[in-house]
Amino acid sequence: MAKSKKRRISVRDMAIFSMLGALTFCSKVIMDALPNIHLIGTLVMVYTLVYRTKALIPIYIFIFMTGLYGGFGLWWIPYLYIWAILWGVTMLLPRKMPRAVGMAVYPAVCCLHGLLYGVLYAPAQALIFGLDLDGMLAWIAAGLPFDVMHGIGNLFAGLLILPLSSLLLRLEKKK
Repeated sequence: MAKSKKRRISVRDMAIFSMLGALTFCSKVIMDALPNIHLIGTLVMVYTLVYRTKALIPIYIFIFMTGLYGGFGLWWIPYLYIWAILWGVTMLLPRKMPRAVGMAVYPAVCCLHGLLYGVLYAPAQALIFGLDLDGMLAWIAAGLPFDVMHGIGNLFAGLLILPLSSLLLRLEKKK
């Protein structure tokens, strides 16, 4: 019985996760004018560091809101797994990482996710549009300049991960 209570999500959690999902979505919309520069990866990692498994809730709220806003088109399908991959990688990082190491590792992981975004997106594109391996590789190569910009943007945005996660952890302890 104690385990089932622990798994339940409180009304407070639902409100916070809804706000965090909406914050992620709004940050994306506000920064849409900049090519592949956004805070999504940073926020996904922050939520994961603070809320662990429950971070999937605001992540998928963001994904759903993005689909509502942009239309649930074929472009949206990779969103269902691309952000979960970043969540999973973040979950695999040591929980008690020294601060100095975290200041380097978190932005590096965020940067790597941005650099590999086209590679992660490509399998869905290949399946949806019937691309063979050569077509998929050509699609990845064509998007490489955008992935480089994405990675650089994520690297700088990733510098916010440790301060934001520390702040959110402190606020959670005050509840």
